[in-house]
Amino acid sequence: MCGICGVLNFDRNRPVDAQVVASMNRRITHRGPDDEGFYIAGNAGLAMRRLSIIDLATGHQPMSNEDGTLWIVFNGEIYNHRDLRPDLEARGHRYRTQSDTETLIHLYEEYGRAGIGRLRGMFAFVLWDQSRRRLFAARDRLGIKPFYYYLDKNSFLFASEIKALLDHPALRAEFDPKALPEYLAFGYLSSDTTFFRGVRKLMPGHTLELDETGEAKIEPYWDFPPARAGGTHPKKYYVESYRELLEEAVSSHLMSDVPLGVFLSGGLDSSVVAALTTRLRREPIETFSVGYAEAPYSELPFAREVAAHIGSVHHEVQVSWTDFMDALPRLIWHEDEPIVWPSSVSLYFVARLARERVTVVLTGEGSDETLAGYTRYAWTLWNARLDGVYRKVTPAALRAVVRKYSDEAGVLPLALERRLRHTFLARDGDSWPSFYFDNFYSAFSEAAQFDLMADAYRPAPGDAYHNALSYWEQADGDLLYRLLYTDIKTYLVELLMKQDNMSMAASIESRVPFLDHVLAEFAAGIPARFETRGLAGKFILKSAARGLLPASIIYRKKMGFPTPLRGWLAGPQLDHVESLLLGPRSLEWGLFKPETLRRLFSEHRSRSKDHTDRIWRLMNLELWRRVFIDRDPAF
Repeated sequence: MCGICGVLNFDRNRPVDAQVVASMNRRITHRGPDDEGFYIAGNAGLAMRRLSIIDLATGHQPMSNEDGTLWIVFNGEIYNHRDLRPDLEARGHRYRTQSDTETLIHLYEEYGRAGIGRLRGMFAFVLWDQSRRRLFAARDRLGIKPFYYYLDKNSFLFASEIKALLDHPALRAEFDPKALPEYLAFGYLSSDTTFFRGVRKLMPGHTLELDETGEAKIEPYWDFPPARAGGTHPKKYYVESYRELLEEAVSSHLMSDVPLGVFLSGGLDSSVVAALTTRLRREPIETFSVGYAEAPYSELPFAREVAAHIGSVHHEVQVSWTDFMDALPRLIWHEDEPIVWPSSVSLYFVARLARERVTVVLTGEGSDETLAGYTRYAWTLWNARLDGVYRKVTPAALRAVVRKYSDEAGVLPLALERRLRHTFLARDGDSWPSFYFDNFYSAFSEAAQFDLMADAYRPAPGDAYHNALSYWEQADGDLLYRLLYTDIKTYLVELLMKQDNMSMAASIESRVPFLDHVLAEFAAGIPARFETRGLAGKFILKSAARGLLPASIIYRKKMGFPTPLRGWLAGPQLDHVESLLLGPRSLEWGLFKPETLRRLFSEHRSRSKDHTDRIWRLMNLELWRRVFIDRDPAF
């Protein structure tokens, strides 16, 4: 809905500089081109950029309570705000608008921090309690909306995007090399740290309270529900209940006073959302798709099939290598950090297309992480079963030899070698990072990082996996539940950041009905036996989609929003990337060994090894450095 930012100086005699707050706010104009607002009172300052969606006439922010002692800036949507309103009015709260923002103020007045548990929606907001001299902030349960902050002995800064924080003179853009190990492995940081020294993110499902002493109290208010308890209901119960809750979630997410559409990839998730939206609205909807001229990587034909089936007004855009590379620095600027997935670029182009017609879109994000949709889940279940037998009958020394040869370039055809590396034969069953993280996430394993990084930056053992492993060890349940829990706490949070930033880069709001927390909590209770079959998952959703979509869409093989990056980097485009990463400007940074980089490109060019993911990760890191640390123009 908008972007927020602000400053609290701990010295009451040190007023906030209104011009600095205005500069921070301008930095995120793309998040809210329709309006801006400020509250500056002594040592506290709040600001917002508004993308008008609900209560267009009177929803201006910052907004206050009746007597002006409580002020709020809010980013997101509260889908049940109308349901909460009667109780608050009965308790004496007087409304002046129809906005969900005002419900947040009165809810906090009445229930304090406990009121957060009553919310159903996506949100990041800050309340300044002028009479108590306290600041209160909260982020939604699953991390749909972002919240970054910087805290030192003098002040507290917050914003929807890091770039707004960097406009404050207290903060200078400095790279934190502690981010390297996890970034090289996963492509993202799963703790509250960022690439910028001193900048942190408020984690999903957490609140932050702060007074003028400068001591922040950060606490969780929600967690993904405990592991399923076996499940005594038949499959029909889970299918019917999930379908009913999903329809309810989609219906609530249609709340809007402006035009609304659906991102349609042609995959099951977005297709179900589009079909339900059509059924609920009882009229043709607008759908938007993105693809490529390279047919094997384009899902446009499937999207067209779905659009024809539901009768939508369909629009599509194709992205070329030139489009892709020209946009990349600008989109890294929008994400604030190196881009993890090439699909972020595609997402921006389809968001830009959609903005020509609508202001709000529904998407299919979140189904895979809550319903075991990724192939890696079912594959890992099979790997674990077979590895148990394999280790019983095969000596450790022989297993080590097999692992060594599976990683040896040129021994097997590249396609077969790539498949073999995902099996238990190529993985160390005694090491969960090797068995799962290196198998499906890591571009650079710990061993590869040791070979790549200059001596001064080499990580200590376990640095790359520490955060992800902490969630894995925290989860308590069967193997599938632990896989899902870990991804919801790590991978999904980054995916949602991509979704938010790429849509807001085009000044469009994206909504994720699969991550309605009531629906997600129900999904946590679905027994594993109903989640996967063979190497496929999401069988509850597939069953629930019957009657909505053709079987050819429901049961087609998942493509996962692919991009032609592997093909592009097998051609002449590789020369451009190599000159970027092996040029003097990149090498003088001193993070990586030049000889290792040269070998990586040599192996990739000869096709003895496929280093696409590694090259992508290094390229994004270098472009990020140039945009944020060297301050090269991004666009």
